[in-house]
Amino acid sequence: MIAFVLHSHLPWLAHHGAWPVGEEWLYQSWAASYLPMTEMLDRLAAEGRTEQLTLGVTPVLAAQLDDPYCLEAMHHYLGNWQLRAHEAALADGPATGSAHRSPMAELGAREHRNAAHALELFETRWRHGGTPVLRRLADAGTVELLGGPLAHPFQPLLHPRLRELSLREGLAYGTARLGSPARTGIWAPECAYKPGMETGYEAAGVTHFMVDGPTLGGDTALARPVGDSSVLAFGRDLPVSYRVWSPKSGYPGHAAYRDFYAHDHATGLKPSRVTGKNVPESEKAPYDPERADAVIDKHVADFVDTVVARLREESTRIGRDALVVAAFDTELFGHWWYEGPIWLERVLRALPEAGVRVGTLRSAAEAGFVGAPREIPASSWGSGKDWRVWEGPQVQEFVELNEDITATVLRVLDKRAAEQRGARDVVADQVLQEALMCLQSDWPFMVSKDTAAGYARDRAYKHAHALREIAEAAERVDETRAVVLARGWRHADDPFPGLDARRLPAPLGGF
Repeated sequence: MIAFVLHSHLPWLAHHGAWPVGEEWLYQSWAASYLPMTEMLDRLAAEGRTEQLTLGVTPVLAAQLDDPYCLEAMHHYLGNWQLRAHEAALADGPATGSAHRSPMAELGAREHRNAAHALELFETRWRHGGTPVLRRLADAGTVELLGGPLAHPFQPLLHPRLRELSLREGLAYGTARLGSPARTGIWAPECAYKPGMETGYEAAGVTHFMVDGPTLGGDTALARPVGDSSVLAFGRDLPVSYRVWSPKSGYPGHAAYRDFYAHDHATGLKPSRVTGKNVPESEKAPYDPERADAVIDKHVADFVDTVVARLREESTRIGRDALVVAAFDTELFGHWWYEGPIWLERVLRALPEAGVRVGTLRSAAEAGFVGAPREIPASSWGSGKDWRVWEGPQVQEFVELNEDITATVLRVLDKRAAEQRGARDVVADQVLQEALMCLQSDWPFMVSKDTAAGYARDRAYKHAHALREIAEAAERVDETRAVVLARGWRHADDPFPGLDARRLPAPLGGF
């Protein structure tokens, strides 16, 4: 059996810049990944195909897919895409016949069709937001949805009280928006774990979660109950997963596929194929859809052969039927790898024809792909499979910032709780919201990997500034100013209107 697991996540980007990092990141992923991937899954659902994959969607991403501002801005983005494509299509002038189009005009015509189709999808299926789309797929049984903590924190480094609140609030958010069951699986942010977290998972109703393959010593053929708990850890099978997404030999780097990095700077469109790893952008060949399509079929066949061989190998090793879990970021399919959604659909159709059962993590557990309990070590799916990306020397500023922010938010919230205010407290609520936004795992990751590091620092320190500004007024007992500041920052950032600071676990609670 094989289970595909996709992790969908972006930090809160609304009102925080546009390009090259900011809202454009959301809209590019939405147009290139979320629209085609859900359309593909809708096709499979219409054919009655169930248990096709396990789909994690973080609450902070779901909030953006439902946000009225983001929905309107996404509509504008798609319209602008169509206009840019129209401009490229006229590169040879309006009278040029299709048989004599230049590569740029051909690109424009193709992108115009793609943009028109995306607009139709968005206007007919997404006009009420993203969670109805996801809920429809879950209700049809086509996907298993995974929950997760509210704002994608690196949980092992989060204070136990904030960790418990973030998880419980995230699960409640998923239940309200997506109809997820009370007991559910989660994608632990960054696949991060430390011993003891399974106790908190079990108390919160989490039944299973993802870890990276080395966390289970590479023995990923079966899920494992963690310690004395009933919570299952599923491990990502690296030989199979890396067949797809490897910096050195993964499919997306093939010469025939569309190059993610090469742009036509006049229109913003992507005109080139990869061509070669060391070929300068100016010398890359035009993208050829027919050439790419033939390679997709080769990579589908290669992947199916890889999975069949891996299942036979692992089944022989453990003396029973084995499980393969192939896990990726959802944004790989379409955004980073243009041909990814087509490849995945063909793979999902080809695997059963090769005798391989396709399922979800939940159906794998129900089918008995569970081994003996195991203690597992502190880990992540980051570099080194440890925590260095989030607490290493290159991000010590974030370690110190997070300690300060944690101390401030707990001090302010505990003091205000002791005053027994009773009703919801806009000051406490916004202090908590800014803290969770500051403590997202994305910021140290972006600095460690030097991907828009300046943007990441700006975001983290901006949320820290908002928290400190509100907290300072509150601790000076300047309640009027504290309320004004809290409302002002809430107007700028309010991804979780239902977040209630009164639900923060009391001291000595949590996990």
